[in-house]
Amino acid sequence: MKIAIANIVTCFSRMTIGTKVIDNASDNVSFWKETEKAIAGYDFDTCIVPGQGFIICHELAPYLSAGVGKRTPNTEDYVCRNHRGVVSAFLRREKAAPIKGAVLVIYTRYAYISDPEVSEEERERVKDSDYVLVAVLGFAGPKAPLTPDRFVKNLAGGNNETLEWTADEIRKKAEEVAKYSEEWCVVAD
Repeated sequence: MKIAIANIVTCFSRMTIGTKVIDNASDNVSFWKETEKAIAGYDFDTCIVPGQGFIICHELAPYLSAGVGKRTPNTEDYVCRNHRGVVSAFLRREKAAPIKGAVLVIYTRYAYISDPEVSEEERERVKDSDYVLVAVLGFAGPKAPLTPDRFVKNLAGGNNETLEWTADEIRKKAEEVAKYSEEWCVVAD
């Protein structure tokens, strides 16, 4: 099984925004063993968009720092970081909430190269892989919806799954995004 890492994934970096892999092994052997087991046991034909897997994998929790924490009114609890070309405020990593579980966003190679936001260069880079790791989500608190920015980008054509959403589903998701964003904030190093 060959797993490529999408060019947007930063969870393995020393300085990152959101969920971070904290496994101290230099090659993250434990993380990758659990990832391979999760992929092997997942049915990619059951996805809303075939091949776009959202795999619950709580076994990864010990190797992760959660990607969010509870908002505070203290400006000292925040850092400004440039994320995908936009400077925003994030909670400091030490404010991350205790991790409660983990999810892998794994696409089959075909689903990944079919994504509207994947460049030709990226398609070429992953052409020999079976799967592509698109995100690692270490979560805390209630189930996190999409971030407001990602929600809007997806609605504007950034993800094939949004083509399946009804108007009622879009309204419900928008309410969830707004409510969650009032209480929780993404963390960064």
